[in-house]
Amino acid sequence: ALELVDVTEKHTQVLILCPTRELAVQVTDELRRLAKYKKGVKIETIYGGDSIERQIKALRGGVHIVVGTPGRTMDMMERRALKLEKVSYMVLDEADEMLDMGFREDIESILEEMPGERQTVLFSATMSKPIMAITQKFQNDPVLVKVTRKEVTNENIEQVCFEVKQRAKAEVTCRLIDSYDLKQVIIFCNTKRKVDEITEDLMVRGYQAEGLHGDLRQAQRNNVMAKFRAGTTTILVATDVAARGIDVSGVDAVINFDLPLDEEYYVHRIGRTGRAGRTGKALTLVGKDEKFRLRQIESYTKVRIEKGVIPTFEDIVGVRKARFIEQVEKAATEGDLDIYSDMLTMLNHTTGMSTETIVAALVKINMGVQKSEFADTDLAWDEDRKFKDRNGARESGGRFEKRGEGSGRFGDRDRGGRGGDRDSRGGGGDRPKRNDPGMVRLFVSVGRKDRVQPRDIVGAIAGEAGIPGRVIGSIDIFDAYSFVDVPERDARRVVEAMSGNTIKGKPVNIEVAR
Repeated sequence: ALELVDVTEKHTQVLILCPTRELAVQVTDELRRLAKYKKGVKIETIYGGDSIERQIKALRGGVHIVVGTPGRTMDMMERRALKLEKVSYMVLDEADEMLDMGFREDIESILEEMPGERQTVLFSATMSKPIMAITQKFQNDPVLVKVTRKEVTNENIEQVCFEVKQRAKAEVTCRLIDSYDLKQVIIFCNTKRKVDEITEDLMVRGYQAEGLHGDLRQAQRNNVMAKFRAGTTTILVATDVAARGIDVSGVDAVINFDLPLDEEYYVHRIGRTGRAGRTGKALTLVGKDEKFRLRQIESYTKVRIEKGVIPTFEDIVGVRKARFIEQVEKAATEGDLDIYSDMLTMLNHTTGMSTETIVAALVKINMGVQKSEFADTDLAWDEDRKFKDRNGARESGGRFEKRGEGSGRFGDRDRGGRGGDRDSRGGGGDRPKRNDPGMVRLFVSVGRKDRVQPRDIVGAIAGEAGIPGRVIGSIDIFDAYSFVDVPERDARRVVEAMSGNTIKGKPVNIEVAR
């Protein structure tokens, strides 16, 4: 599409839809890199969280290629800042993800505004029935191209798992960072709350860590990523959705603090390391209730993940001692020590302590070795004990940009309010039915009077709790409240993830229906 853009025309000729702002930014960056060889091409990214006034000004000034998220794209169409009457090329990137988040109606509305004579390209990891329905409705004689991979994961990535008690995961994470001497690492968590907790824990322990999830403003996200790329921050703690679009080549390792429910997310996660011909490490912490998920991942990737041994406290002390000795030898070799010798003499006189005592105190301060609150034998779970939860559930962080940013015909449409209307959700695949075994019914404290539709409930739960929209079951919407069926294994985490959140701007309470 880039080569076919006519730079003499000012109107929008290419529209690319992405599920998240991070992916949209990454696509734009790559397009701009390629556009260096085609002078005059104007490219703009539109997404929520950035200045809408600036985006409107850019669009009205003439943009050839627009990369956007569904919500902001609909908003710009409603404001007539984005006109699609002359678009020649349409790209849907990660279409299955957009449908899982309930964007089917938005996508169809956008496609309906385009001229009939256009080329539409759709990229999707899966070809579900809803995906095929869109191709049949909006493409003429589509050609299906399948890309097969011999190996799902990169052979340059060493994959190791550690059987860890849930409450000891933060301690083990720190031990792995020290033991492997990781200079740049991404830690993946399944919820925004967990990202904040782990980031704070790491900072308290003296690590340079930053969190990245969907609650951060765009300026904050940009600042976090700038520091990580520059090496000012060595540890990035992120949710799956927030990490989409991250492209940093020097990542030493990825640590899976939580295992994802979706096997493809595991592949995306560990693909952040071992790039550009480098080797990388994927270190996965497996709680007792996550064993089954680990087997699913191994089956999907066709790779047996090696079981690692958790470093002992003495191991970590040894590593830090060796590192400290190297630093001392390097500083001594570089010279310029006179000012520090004078300071040591001053400390002798001021404190009355011996040089040996002062040096020992300085070593203690600089090595940062603290007594662990965990005994080495209290980190891994006991194989012989029966565990309560056979199959844990994935929580999530960051949400996909959801609809509701605009108003009027595109921004605030009434999508019908019948309880249990499944067709309007636009997700993928066969969904669970009511009374299916393994489903739990949840009470939701918003209903028809709040203008809530099935897609709003699906989008909120999928975005906050991280479960794919396709696994959410029957939805019944009444005037003041609603009911939604979710897999039993996910029920507790859905309730926790939605605590304090909103649906359609209204605070919501979700609990197991009585």
